[in-house]
Amino acid sequence: MKVTSEIAPALAGGWIQKIYQPTDRTIVLEIRAPGRTHRLLISCHHESTRLHFTTSALQNPPTPPPFCQFLRAHLQGAHIDRIEQIPGDRMVHLTLSGKEGPCRLVIELTGKTANLLLLDGAGLIRRDLNRMKDRLGQLYVPPTRPQREEDLTDHVRFNLDNPESPFPLSAAIERHYRRTEAASSVETLRNSRAGVLRKSIKKLRRRIAAWHEDLAKAEKYKNYARYGELIKANLGTIRKGQTDVTLVDYFDEELPGLTIPLDQAKTPQGNMDDYFRKHRKHLAAERELRPRIEEGQKELEALQGELTAIEQGTWQMPDKPHPIARTRALSRIGREKERPGQHQGPFRRFTSSDGLAIYVGRNARENDELTFGLAKSDDLWLHARGTPGSHVVVRLEKGSDPPLETIRDAATLALLYSDLKKSGKGDVIYTRRKWVKKAKGQAPRAVTVTQEKSLHVSLEKKRLDALKTRTAQA
Repeated sequence: MKVTSEIAPALAGGWIQKIYQPTDRTIVLEIRAPGRTHRLLISCHHESTRLHFTTSALQNPPTPPPFCQFLRAHLQGAHIDRIEQIPGDRMVHLTLSGKEGPCRLVIELTGKTANLLLLDGAGLIRRDLNRMKDRLGQLYVPPTRPQREEDLTDHVRFNLDNPESPFPLSAAIERHYRRTEAASSVETLRNSRAGVLRKSIKKLRRRIAAWHEDLAKAEKYKNYARYGELIKANLGTIRKGQTDVTLVDYFDEELPGLTIPLDQAKTPQGNMDDYFRKHRKHLAAERELRPRIEEGQKELEALQGELTAIEQGTWQMPDKPHPIARTRALSRIGREKERPGQHQGPFRRFTSSDGLAIYVGRNARENDELTFGLAKSDDLWLHARGTPGSHVVVRLEKGSDPPLETIRDAATLALLYSDLKKSGKGDVIYTRRKWVKKAKGQAPRAVTVTQEKSLHVSLEKKRLDALKTRTAQA
């Protein structure tokens, strides 16, 4: 019980001020204790289940995952009353006092079944990391499995050679997993990269084949300029309704007769124009498709070479990935930080003071996509009253009510991104998304709203700064 013994005294009397979820199986609690702030890392990855203090700055996703949002809404500001490990098992309980009353965060570091659960004061399960919906609302029962006396770290040896750290065991655990996870992340990246390369190669091969097919189709128009010129020289002798015409081919030194097919529904001038137009298609195909095919072949060779290097074990992660291959695998891992409210993809995105996701449309098209595409029926919908502006949506769990501060945050954004911004204050309406309908017989993308409520808000600099800060950290 060395880890728990090391961290428990430092957390006594502390309170949870921030919550992050840098990966799908990792939660970081930023805990303010008397005189110091600690960052408690909880990993439920089956190969690296652990609990310890961390000093590393982990990169977080642009929008906090739903589980993180739920924890922020219910645990941010909670006081830590007690932290204890269950004797004989890799499970730790954090007994908390939150704004909704007593609750408990259960950390099950049990390998493949590792989980993180939030219980209410009666011990009923409110939410868990593994999304076991059938257990929600049920009384928590610890997992049954063979028990043995085991410390949270006795499955791996650590070198406790850092006397300068006030928490040497946490420091040793962090060093160990920093090395092992770095190696694992390289392997994960290599496998992901191979998958992306195979898809890119398959897609590029299809594209090159399609270019060849288009080029072959245009190749039959190669001589159509000659046909057009011959018809042009003989317009006076050709009549509408003919299916073909035989003319002297003066482009050939032997001056043979050349039979040219005609569209009997077109005039001689129309047939001439048609042949010239199709010949221009041939020229355009030659001009555009051949360089594409040549460049595509080079790209294909580069991709195949990189895939071969991965398969032979000689691949090195490039500083600048190949242009076509600069796709999901690397961008997902090395995504650059974005400006507050300006994430990649549609909509501005913010996080409320309660940890809930807020989406803001940037134009009429995005408003329509946000309201009638992304938003669910129980989500909260807001708009500045009686003036053009952005649609704003707050993500809510089904059956849950939005906290007042979240409503004020979202209403502030609705005012900020409306024509009322200059006045700095105004009324904002809000309702559930299911009460917003497309307006029939009115301007495109107009909506009708029912069962709405109204809130008068002002643009408070402190609130806006907090929204931007939380978005930057999300």
